[in-house]
Parts: sequence; structure tokens; C-alpha cells
Amino acid sequence: MAGVITASEPSWIAPFTGLSLRQFGKLVTVLRRAGADAVRKGRPWSLPLEDRALLVAAYWRTNLTMRQLAPLFGVSKSAADRIIDHLGPKLALQPRKRFAKGAVLIVDGTLVPTRDHSVAEQSKNYRHSTAHQVVIDADSRLIVIVGRPLPGNRHDSRGWAESGAKAAVGNTTTIADGGYQGTGLVMPHRRVKGQTELPGWKEEHNRSHKQVRARVEHVFARMKTWKILRDCRLKGDGVHHAMLGIAHMHNLALAR
Repeated sequence: MAGVITASEPSWIAPFTGLSLRQFGKLVTVLRRAGADAVRKGRPWSLPLEDRALLVAAYWRTNLTMRQLAPLFGVSKSAADRIIDHLGPKLALQPRKRFAKGAVLIVDGTLVPTRDHSVAEQSKNYRHSTAHQVVIDADSRLIVIVGRPLPGNRHDSRGWAESGAKAAVGNTTTIADGGYQGTGLVMPHRRVKGQTELPGWKEEHNRSHKQVRARVEHVFARMKTWKILRDCRLKGDGVHHAMLGIAHMHNLALAR
């Protein structure tokens, strides 16, 4: 059957990936280098690599079911499912291993409603969710680390270490909100017992801290335009692969 959506028609690329034609070409090149288009045993893929990458992006962007998505690309439901399982992990953002001297990072946690209850727990939004620690560069706003997903009832102060984000950041200066008590991160000043208000210099520091830390909230807002992060039906590591892939495309879109 013939598909409607194809990467050979450039007008489909930006709506589903958020990337320009040149940026999408860079993404496909990265996939080829990762062996995504290597010759393998068995039946060959029914779509070229460019269309497969677009299919995965379209799934993450729209959160359509396989029954809805597959006909748009002219493949069967099972073929679309195999493409997502195969290519999703290869689209993952690679965590940064070194940071420039004087670099400042920002960390915060976000919840992704997840239907696979084996990896999720009921969280403060009253839905079963997974919790994700995301670290960005304060200057460039690029995502540098996405921690392993944890059950949604895990507090940020625990998730910081348990997700692997703490180990990945090392000693690099990192800004966080008040939910990271006891972690040693740079947080807002708090009133001590018996103190009715903070000194002026601390209030000013908190205002500056809030303005800078808001950058990670802006990143979350852009990531949540991908509807898979509003109601993830993927099982197991699927939600982690989606977070990493979306982070990768977010970074490509910023690197104009």
C-alpha cells in the first residue's frame, strides 16, 4: 500500500521532527554511522532509513496508535512497531562526558505519565508516571544528560543520585530548586527557624537563581510538545528511549 507521509517530501519533516532539512540530514547521517542502515539477515526494511526516522519522530510527536500511524507510511502495524523498537534506541542522545571549566548546569525532574505500571508509580499528578532527571547547560540550553527513568513517586533529591545524573555531572557546578535538599547543589536560600524574612542580598540572589533556573522549565515545555511525553504507551525502556531521542532532536533544533 502507498504511504502519504515520506521524507522525500521536505514539507513533512519540520512538523514531525522540529528540524530543518539540513538538520534532519545530519540526524540520518548519525543513524547510518550507528549502523541503523546496515545490511542484515532476513527480509529488508520496507522503508528507506529517512522514512523510518520520520516514522519514529511522527510517532513520538503525535502519539498515534500503530493502527493510525502505519497506513500514513504505507506499512503494516507490525512493521511500524518493529521500526520504532529498532530505531528508537539509536536516536538516543549521547550524554556529555566532559564539561568545560567554569560550566554551569541546571537540573530538574519531570514526570511522564506512563501506562506500563511495572516501571511507573502513582505520582503527585495522581497518574502512574515515570520521573526523569534532565540536566541542561545553563548557557547554551542544550540537554547534556537525561537520567534513567525512576518510578514517579521518587523524590528529586533521591532521583538525582539513583538516576545516574549525579555521577554523570561529577563536580560541575549545578543549579537546582528547593527539592534537592541535602544534595550539595546550588539552591535558593531558605529562611531558618525563627526568621521571618531573608536579608535583601539573599532575596536578590534568589530572584537571579529563579530566572536562570527557569531555562530548564522552558526546555521541558518544548519537550512536552512531543505528545508521547504526555501519555506514554510504550513498555519497558520505551519511555527512556523516547526521552533520549526527543532530547537529541531538541539539541539539533537549537544548533541552527
